[in-house]
Amino acid sequence: MKKVRLTREGYEKLKKELEDLKRKFMYEISERIKEARELGDLSENSEYEAAKNEQGRVGSRIMEIEQILSNAEIIEDSEESDEVTLGKWVVIKNLDTGEEHKFRIVTPQEADFFAQKLSSDSPLGKSLLGRKVGDVVKVKAPSGVQRYQVMAVMNK
Repeated sequence: MKKVRLTREGYEKLKKELEDLKRKFMYEISERIKEARELGDLSENSEYEAAKNEQGRVGSRIMEIEQILSNAEIIEDSEESDEVTLGKWVVIKNLDTGEEHKFRIVTPQEADFFAQKLSSDSPLGKSLLGRKVGDVVKVKAPSGVQRYQVMAVMNK
């Protein structure tokens, strides 16, 4: 598997999720399966089936996170510069509406729009990478082409 680039924050978040899932996997789900088995006939036991399905889902996610972490390459904060790169925070201004937005450019594995983490693979993320303060980018959106100006780039 190729390297997966993550911010330090994203790496730590995945590590915590892995610990939480392992704890859940080891204790909670195992206990639910045990309790469901005690109810008797497993062929018509919806609690048992639900617990086994949850066990499979959690087990798959554990393997996925372990794979990501074992192939992770941490994106370290670079020197302050006005160029948009992975891990940097960027303030952009929509030139049509005047609205300003602040995002951190991250890899798709870390993207979370509501936490202001914009995927580098998104149309806006792709258009911002490599740009500098003052640059204007155009992004196709369902409502038409949007124009954004890079107002600031920072590490934090």
